Amino acid sequence: MAVPGHRLDRMFNPEVVAVLGDKGPGYMWLHNNLPFKDKGGRLYSVQLDDKEIPGIEALGVQNFKSMADIPEPIDYALVAVPRQVSPYVLKDLIANKANGAGFFTSGFAETGEELGVKLQAQLTEMAREARFNLVGPNCMGLYLPKAGVRFSADAPVAGDGRVGFLSQSGTHGIMFSLVSAANGIHLSRCASFGNAIVLDVSDYLEYLMLDDETEVIGMYVEGVKDGRRFFDTLREACKRKPVIVWKGGQTEAGARATMSHTGSLAAPQAVWDGMMRQCGAITTNNLDETIDTLKMLLNARRPRGNGMALLAQTGGQSVSITDAFAKAGLRVPRFSDATYTELGEFFNIVGGSYQNPLDMAGTIQGSMDTLDRILRIIDADPNIDAMAMELSAMFAARQWKGKPETLDRTIETLAAHKERSQKPFLVILHPAHEAEYVASIQPKFHAAGIPLYQSFERAAAAFARVLAYEHR
Repeated sequence: MAVPGHRLDRMFNPEVVAVLGDKGPGYMWLHNNLPFKDKGGRLYSVQLDDKEIPGIEALGVQNFKSMADIPEPIDYALVAVPRQVSPYVLKDLIANKANGAGFFTSGFAETGEELGVKLQAQLTEMAREARFNLVGPNCMGLYLPKAGVRFSADAPVAGDGRVGFLSQSGTHGIMFSLVSAANGIHLSRCASFGNAIVLDVSDYLEYLMLDDETEVIGMYVEGVKDGRRFFDTLREACKRKPVIVWKGGQTEAGARATMSHTGSLAAPQAVWDGMMRQCGAITTNNLDETIDTLKMLLNARRPRGNGMALLAQTGGQSVSITDAFAKAGLRVPRFSDATYTELGEFFNIVGGSYQNPLDMAGTIQGSMDTLDRILRIIDADPNIDAMAMELSAMFAARQWKGKPETLDRTIETLAAHKERSQKPFLVILHPAHEAEYVASIQPKFHAAGIPLYQSFERAAAAFARVLAYEHR
């Protein structure tokens, strides 16, 4: 949904997109954005080299040798030209009354070279004077899944995105879009903004916090230009929706690396951590933690307390899952007497246990009716705030492969519990020796909206982060 009146609105909801300087044989940027054309958008090319034009036209894209010849103003442009040419391209974009452009072009201040620094200063002055929305440079630009604007040919075109993502790194932006999709999570809008010479993270964050299609905001950031504005914008955004911040350059060595990557000066980590706490942001350290936290926010009930019921398939795993959740600062309390009485009516304690944690494979023995009975009993326990359950690929994969309907019945049972319960419910499925098979069935869990984790530790950490957010 648009945010009328915002300076980024045209660029984030484009009808006209131009690719400037794309070259064969791959024509990467035109190929990336063909879905935009297929969905009814007007996609143009600007390329002077006569040798490149036949390949562009073979894609069904109209090419112009001059931006002035494009018959309508450009909402968003993708610029892939040599750095020396970039000021001339920017001049033409401004003359076209284009709303904004992502500059894939690199070689600016991040190099430390005199020419790069000079060219970046020139672009900055031109764009600011014209109030032009320059994304980057040294970036992958925008990914708008619903519109079909992409910075990677592998990124999905999808209209059900609920997560906005901002990334100072092009690689992290692409990786996040692909890994989130593999986990059943699509994006609403994404911006890779590199050196951020005009538009900084605060500009994009402000838009996403106002965007009704974006339920959760995530970001990878190495440094900010205006710390006060970022603090104020982040604090306001956190009042409206969850914001996950993955900070690059947390160590002294990492901070040095940010300078050569995007020319960013990283704030001292203690200062940054204090800012995040005051704003109410959820902090993560890497891609996996960010994805795991998103799963919890989007696919589980919000936690009200830290009393966990832990359901394992075997004795050893019941110990390991308990250690993982306890180390994350979560409680594993005794069940109520009523729960023990009900479980005692049918639970097989020979080779099993119905203490908290449960060792329950011998009781279930593949019966989803029995599993459902256990889930209902524990869900009603007043001592329990949330539930985490292990599925064992080591034992179940053979049955699931032989009788695929048993996997479907398992997922149906878990999804039904998740929907009827008012308490968070997480599932852990370690790949064990069946990594390829587990990867093939994970989409079924994602499609059912089940928060699925590959280890006890990752599930516990995600739960603890969201619990802290809810009680900030």
